[in-house]
Amino acid sequence: MSQLEDALLPVEPSLPEERAAQDLAPKSYAEAAEEALQIESHDSAIDETKDPKPKNMKSLQLNRKIKIPSGEDKEQNKPEDADQDNNSPKSPTARGQRRKGSSVKSNGSIGRKHGEHITNGTKKSLTSFDLNLEPEEDAVTPRKNGSPKKKRRDSELKSGRQAGAGWQRSKIRWAPLNVPLQRRLQTLAVLMHTLSIAGTVAIFFFLCSIPLLWPVLFPYVIYILFSNAGTSGELSFRSDRIRRLPVWSLFASYFPARLYRSQELEPTRKYIFGYHPHGIISHGAFAAFATEALGFSQLFPGITNTLLTLDANFRLPLYREYALRMGLASVSRESCINLLSKGGPNGEGMGRAITIVVGGARESLDAQPGTLRLVLHCRKGFIKMAIRTGADLVPVLAFGENDIYEQLDAQSNSYIHDLQLLVKKYLGFTVPLFHARGIFNYDVGLMPYRRPLNIVVGRPIRTLQSQDPTKEYVDEVHDNYVKELIRLWDDHKDTFAREREGELEIVE
Repeated sequence: MSQLEDALLPVEPSLPEERAAQDLAPKSYAEAAEEALQIESHDSAIDETKDPKPKNMKSLQLNRKIKIPSGEDKEQNKPEDADQDNNSPKSPTARGQRRKGSSVKSNGSIGRKHGEHITNGTKKSLTSFDLNLEPEEDAVTPRKNGSPKKKRRDSELKSGRQAGAGWQRSKIRWAPLNVPLQRRLQTLAVLMHTLSIAGTVAIFFFLCSIPLLWPVLFPYVIYILFSNAGTSGELSFRSDRIRRLPVWSLFASYFPARLYRSQELEPTRKYIFGYHPHGIISHGAFAAFATEALGFSQLFPGITNTLLTLDANFRLPLYREYALRMGLASVSRESCINLLSKGGPNGEGMGRAITIVVGGARESLDAQPGTLRLVLHCRKGFIKMAIRTGADLVPVLAFGENDIYEQLDAQSNSYIHDLQLLVKKYLGFTVPLFHARGIFNYDVGLMPYRRPLNIVVGRPIRTLQSQDPTKEYVDEVHDNYVKELIRLWDDHKDTFAREREGELEIVE
């Protein structure tokens, strides 16, 4: 623009003392800068042909904001010979204006951008605003619809998941450190019994790794392969002292377990106790009939009871010794006849009793918490055994045996169920997919839950001894046995099975 046009522009003094002499109100830095931009817009409209670069007026209309320079910017824009003692803000010079005392002259605004100031021949930018640039972190950029633009997601430094965070909200409930010593000992006793088979076999193989022990271990293996201690019925290895150890009291109080009787039993007769249900491992049967922890000899004085288990367990090194000391015997037919025909006051088995877990491994597949499904209709072998030996039948119902483990419902998956039945058919045992709690937690592991076991012994059912009983008589005794078992359930289900999900059901 020419000097003549510069002379026609209104000139206002910028220094405070000059404005006070002309009775002009003080002007803030922002107001002066806004007026300067308006003048620049007027100049650009006149000299559009001289400055072909378009001005970003749209951005200025959307954002009528001027960034206030910091103190450092002010120092850079301040003339070198300005008064250092004057701390008042300086207004930006309009086109064609000169500050008092400044030796720098303005050469007009031809080719100058918005907010550009020339000092000592160098361009100094007063504002920095461009829609093409990324906004600053603390700036809020308006959109076309007027809503503010959010900050960039990557504008702040963030970390991933903190290690160990949220452990207290885990679904696994860990055991606290202040658990009483008695409860720790109870857990240890149950763990010892649960791992008795695996532990004793592992110890045996460890001993086999020592060549010095081979002269002893080899004859021992030959001995257990041909020994009949589990089927002889003599109970010569039975130790009442081991059955009364305090560790079994800790084992029973873990759940806790209790033993009840419906009536007294005569010590001059022989008995077959039918234990229901099988459950997963039958912890209740072991506590009640393999130990004296629940006071069997006090409830039924004069009766020697023997818990029966698989014959294969008496072929396992070291575990065989453990089972014989606890008074266990084989569940084979030979073993049952010998136990009920030998011993007692008259040497004919009077005062003897055996306990059979009637449902067997097949029933363990139906061991679901809150339910009681028994495999009983097809189980008549123990009925025939009682008739042939002249023993009375005593049903035993264990409330809570199915509740101490959680198991996968095999019936919901036919392939798994068929595989389990196939293993049962060829190997004699089954593998239920179960879990419970652990040693240091309450949700994951193979330790049974701490849930009460209430074992109720029913009334005896008398039988007439016969070496060749008829089918009708076997069915009659079986029906009486089932009726007594149902009576036990009906009489005690509201006391010991309050949270049941169904009634007693005989599935096979």
